[in-house]
Amino acid sequence: MDPHHHHNQITTTVTSAAVHSLLLLIQDDNNPCSRIKAAKEIRRLTKTSQRCRKQFSSAIKPLVSMLRLEGDEEANEAALLALLNLAVKDETNKICIVDSGALEPIVGFLQSNNMEMQEHAVAAIVTLSASPVKKLAIGASGTIPSLVEILNHGSPQAKMDAVVAISNLSTEPDNLMLIIQSDPIPYLVDILKTCKKTSKISDRCISLLESLVSFEEGRLSLTSEEGGVLAVVEVLESGSLQGREHAVATLLTMCQSDRCRYREPILKEGVIPGLLELTVQGTTKSRTKAHTLLRLLRESPYQRTELEADTLETILGNIITQIDGEEQCGNAKKMLAEMVQVSMEQSLLHLQQRALVCTPSDLPIAAELSLK
Repeated sequence: MDPHHHHNQITTTVTSAAVHSLLLLIQDDNNPCSRIKAAKEIRRLTKTSQRCRKQFSSAIKPLVSMLRLEGDEEANEAALLALLNLAVKDETNKICIVDSGALEPIVGFLQSNNMEMQEHAVAAIVTLSASPVKKLAIGASGTIPSLVEILNHGSPQAKMDAVVAISNLSTEPDNLMLIIQSDPIPYLVDILKTCKKTSKISDRCISLLESLVSFEEGRLSLTSEEGGVLAVVEVLESGSLQGREHAVATLLTMCQSDRCRYREPILKEGVIPGLLELTVQGTTKSRTKAHTLLRLLRESPYQRTELEADTLETILGNIITQIDGEEQCGNAKKMLAEMVQVSMEQSLLHLQQRALVCTPSDLPIAAELSLK
C-alpha cells in the first residue's frame, strides 16, 4: 500500500474525530472558555481548507449564537472570525450564516467603536455580499448606511472593504436606491483622489459612480462635490482599462441626461486629451463611448451638413474653436496631430505583427514596412 495514501487515511480519521469533538465543544453553553477555544480552532482549520468548511457547517448556528452574546467581546470576535472563514468560497455556508440570523449582530459591530471588530464585520459583509442569493437580505438588514459611514470614518482597511461590500450590493436595484439615499459620493470622490488610479479600489469606486450618476441625485452630488468631476476625468486619463471605461461611461451618462447642464463642467476639467487617447487606445466600449461623448461636447451636435464627414477632426475642430485662450487651443491642435500620428503608427504596427504571424518567411516585407 502506498505509504502516502496510508498517511492521508490516518489524518482523515484524526480530523473527523477532531471535528466531532470541536462541534460538541462549540455547542456547550456551560463552558464559555472552551467554546472560545473551539471557535478559534475552527477558524484556524477553515482558513485554507475547502473541505473543513464543509465539515464544520453545523458549527454555524452555535457560532451565530456566540455573536449575540452581548458584552462578551472575546466570544464575539472568535465567533465572527470563524464565521468569516467558513463563508469564504462556500455559497451554502454563506446562505446558512445569513439565514441563522448573523446579520443583526454584524450590523451592530459595523457601528462599534472597537476598530478591530468593525474591520472584521466589514470583511464578513464583503464575503457574504458575494452571494447573489443574499444581496437583497443584506441590503435590507440596514448594512448600507453603516457601510457608507465607514467610508467616511473607518480605518483605511475598513474603508477599502466597505467600497467592495457596497459595490457587491449595488447590483440589486433595491440596494442601489438605499446606497443613493445614503449619499456615498463625497467619500468615494475622496478615496478616488487619494488612491492609486490603476488600483482595484479605484476601479470599484468609479464603477459605483457610474451606477450612481444614472440618478439625478447622484449627478447633483458629484457635480456639487469639490473636485468631483475632476476625479472622474483623472481616472479617464490614467486609470486601468476597466477604470477608464467606467469613467467615460460616467461622464457620458451625465452628458446624455442633460447636455446643457453638464457639458461645461466636463469640458472645464480638461477632458479632451484623455478622450482623444481613448478613441485610439481604449477598449471597444471605451472607444465608442469616447466618440459619442466627443460629439456631445461639441457646440452643435445635431446640425451638420450631409457633406461634412463626422470625423474626429471635424468634431475636434468644432470643440477647439470654443476652448478659451491661444495656448489651450494650440495644445489641443498639437494633441490632435499627435493622435493622428499615433493612430497611424499603431495601424502600421498592427500590420507588421500580422505580416509576421502570416508569413514568417517574408520578414523583409515587415522590415520594409517599418522603414517607410
